[in-house]
Amino acid sequence: MADPPMYHARNRELQDEFDTRRLADRLVEKLFRTRFTDEDRAFIEQRSLFFLATADADGFPDCSYKGGAPGFVRLVDDETLAFPSFDGNGMFKSLGNVRANPKVGILFIDFEKPRRLRVNGTAVVSTDDPLMPLVPGAQAIVRVRAHHIFPNCPRYIHKMQIVEASPYVPEAGVVPPVPVWKTFDIFKDYLPKGDPARPKDE
Repeated sequence: MADPPMYHARNRELQDEFDTRRLADRLVEKLFRTRFTDEDRAFIEQRSLFFLATADADGFPDCSYKGGAPGFVRLVDDETLAFPSFDGNGMFKSLGNVRANPKVGILFIDFEKPRRLRVNGTAVVSTDDPLMPLVPGAQAIVRVRAHHIFPNCPRYIHKMQIVEASPYVPEAGVVPPVPVWKTFDIFKDYLPKGDPARPKDE
């Protein structure tokens, strides 16, 4: 299957309205790619967070924050990245959307040295991926084949600093704390079997 074009008719309509078609085409000519570079790999594998856009079968969108230790997203080859799905709220909005509609958008941002990279592609969710044993805490692995890889101007990124890593990020040999919300009376009796926060007498 051929990679989808970067622009569609409505993109072009607005580019013509604002006289940016030439610029848009030049950006694709100089920056757009379908395979990751060594620089992309280094940037992605140093990130501790990204934003994931998905849509359901009807095209209704959802956007999710994904966080982990640097390296939790890895490139498995020059056109595919993979990341784990850790324990969440059990809604499986993002992963459920991927199984209904594999088209995804990913935004990587460095807030300390402002820079961003966008990756659009098609995703697959697996609970028996070969990477599973290599990623502590992974409930599933998502692999994304890139169709569009392109950097964006960082001028509107607010410069921020990471003060502290989340203590909930899975780490080999470390039992993460129980999320406080799972101990609330309105939720604790509804937790899945085996959840560390589930009442002990069950």
